Amino acid sequence: MSTAPAGSCVFCAIIAGDAPAVRIHDDEHYLAFLDTRPFTRGHTLVVPKTHTVDLTDTPASTLAGMSALGQRIAVAARRSGLHADGNNLAINDGRAAFQSVFHIHLHVVPRRTGDRLAFAKGMVWRRDPDREATGRVLREALAALD
Repeated sequence: MSTAPAGSCVFCAIIAGDAPAVRIHDDEHYLAFLDTRPFTRGHTLVVPKTHTVDLTDTPASTLAGMSALGQRIAVAARRSGLHADGNNLAINDGRAAFQSVFHIHLHVVPRRTGDRLAFAKGMVWRRDPDREATGRVLREALAALD
């Protein structure tokens, strides 16, 4: 894990208190704050205070902590005046997955029935022509990680 200077990472600057944010939760390891360009009211970002870029360099224990905090925020969105009927939790991993800030973060997006927000609007059903081969490739890659 690397610690990025606050000047080079907007989330590190927020963590350091050098950039503004509406903080929702702040503890020793994680910060949660409202997204400046929210998909919905209450759209919150959960970030670890230790800088990592994406899923390739973020420890599983950090992801577990982010997820646990994200779940608490999602429950709060349901029980609060936001009146959420559900939530989307998402991590955009890398530029190809639309990651725009390269400090790992979890989006917690409160949803209301009928809000018409579509994360995959226009997505078409696709079929893998060789699912067995794809499974083998992933199994081999997992085995190489162990």
